[in-house]
Amino acid sequence: MLAGMAALAVFGVTNIYRALAGDDGPDVPTGPPSAAEVRTTARGFLAAWAGHRPAGAARLTDYAAEARPVLGAYFTDAKVRKVVLEPGAAKGATVPFSVTARVVAGGHAKTWTYDSELTVVRGRTTGKPLVDWESSIVYPTLADNRRLVTREGESPQVVAVDRDGRSLSAEEYPSLGPVLAQLRERYAGKLRGEPGIEVLIEDADGTQHGRPLLGVSEGRPAKLRTTLDAGVQKAAEKAVRGRDRASVVAVRPSTGEILAIANAEGGGEFNSALQGATAPGSTFKIITSAALLAGGITPQTPVDCPRTYAHDQGKTFRNVEGGAIGDATFAQDFAQSCNTAFVSLSDELADDELAEAARRWFGLGEDDWRTGVATFDGAVPVAQGDEKSAALIGQGRVQMNPLNMASVAATVASGTFRQPVLLPRSFDDREVATAEPLPAPVAAGLRQMMELTATEGTAAGLGLGPGAGAKTGSAEVGGQERPDSWFTAYRGDIAAAAVVPEGGHGGEAAGPVVAAVLAAG
Repeated sequence: MLAGMAALAVFGVTNIYRALAGDDGPDVPTGPPSAAEVRTTARGFLAAWAGHRPAGAARLTDYAAEARPVLGAYFTDAKVRKVVLEPGAAKGATVPFSVTARVVAGGHAKTWTYDSELTVVRGRTTGKPLVDWESSIVYPTLADNRRLVTREGESPQVVAVDRDGRSLSAEEYPSLGPVLAQLRERYAGKLRGEPGIEVLIEDADGTQHGRPLLGVSEGRPAKLRTTLDAGVQKAAEKAVRGRDRASVVAVRPSTGEILAIANAEGGGEFNSALQGATAPGSTFKIITSAALLAGGITPQTPVDCPRTYAHDQGKTFRNVEGGAIGDATFAQDFAQSCNTAFVSLSDELADDELAEAARRWFGLGEDDWRTGVATFDGAVPVAQGDEKSAALIGQGRVQMNPLNMASVAATVASGTFRQPVLLPRSFDDREVATAEPLPAPVAAGLRQMMELTATEGTAAGLGLGPGAGAKTGSAEVGGQERPDSWFTAYRGDIAAAAVVPEGGHGGEAAGPVVAAVLAAG
C-alpha cells in the first residue's frame, strides 16, 4: 500500500510540473505558415476590409487594437465609398494586392488605384496565421500615427482677368506682377472660388505630410475681374520695352477704367506708372490753361511768345527749343508749348488758383483716389513768385505720374473727372474721388487747343488720327543732361500718358509710346 501511494504521488507531481511547463493540452503550431494558411488568411483579411468590416479585418491581424481605427478611417476619413482588393500570387508569406478605391467627397468622385502588400505570420501565443499589421498595408507610404484623409485643399488661387475675361499673368504681362499681387491681397476675401478636394496623409496633429496622393477635384479658382484690356496692355508693354525707365497708363474717359499699366522695368516693387512723383513739364499746361480759360483768356487771345521772359525781375525762363512766336494766340502758344507765354500770364492767376483748378476739376492733390491699389494722386502746392511761374509750366514742386496725366487728358476728352479705377466700382461699392465738371467753355477751349497740338503743333508728326488731342512736355529735372520726355493724348474713348526719363522732347520718346497705346485701343 505504501509503495502504491508513493507511485501515485510521483504521477501527480509530474503532471503538475508538465502543466506549469506549458506541455499540457494540444500542441501550438510553430514554424512558417503554410501556403494554404497564407492564402486563406490574406483572402479573409482583404474580403473583410473590402466589405467595410474593419473590426473583422482587424481580428485577422496580430495587432487588432491598432489596425481597427486605421482600417475604419479608410472609409470615414478618406471617404472611400467602395474598394476592390485583388490578391496576387504569394511570394512566400508575402501577398501583393491591387487596390481600386472609389473616393466620393463634396459631390465629386474619383477612382484611386495603387498597389500594396501584406505578410502573414504566426501569432506568438496562438500560433494561428495572422496578418503582420503595418499601417503601410493600407497605403505604402502610410506610417504609424498617421492617417489618410480626404478634404478640401488650400484656398483656391485667385486668377486675375481683364474686362473681357481674358487671363492676366505676370509672366505674360510683367508690369502687372505687383499690381495683381496687391489686388489679390486686398480682395481675395471677397471672392468665391471652389477649393479642390484631395486625398492626403496627415500627421497626428492634423498637419499635411507630403504631397496630395490623389486629386478628387481640381476646384475652380476665384476670378478677379479687372478693368484692364489685355490687348491694350500688350501694346503698352511692347511700347515701353527698350526705353529706359519708361512708363505708360491708359484710361477710358467715359468711365475712368484703367485699361493698361506698363513700366519698362517690368514688375519691380515700385510702380512708377502709378506711384511716381516727378515734374510733368508742359503736359501740366492743360491744367494751367483750364485755370486761365476760366479766368477769361480764350484760345484766340493774343499772347506773345518771346525767347525769354522774367516775371517781376525774377528768374529768366526760356523756351525748350529756344525759339519765339510773333503775334501768337494763346492756342498757338499751347500747341507749340511756349513756356514764356505761360509765365507771362502769371499775374492772371491768384497764388492758390492753380492748385484749386487741379483739385476742383481734375481731382488731383487730395490723396483720396481709391483705384484698388496704391497710387500717388498728384501734388500741386500753392506757390508764389518764381515757384508759381515754374508751376505754370509743370516745373517747380508740381509732381505727377502717367496715371495722373492720363486722367487729365481723359477729363478733357469727356468734360468730367472720373477717378481712375482698376476694379469696377460695383465690386465693392467703394467711394471714389469726385470733382466738378469742367465748365463747358473751358472744356471746349482745351479740346480745341489739344487737337491743334495734334494736327499742327508739337505732336503733329505722330499721326494720332482724326479727333485726337495731345500735349507734349519736356521736364527739366535738376542734374540731368536731358529733360524727361512727357506726352499725354486722347482719341475716342481712350486716353493715355507716358514719361521717358531723360528721353528729351515730349514728342520724341514719350509720344510714340502713347501713340502705340492709342492705336491698340
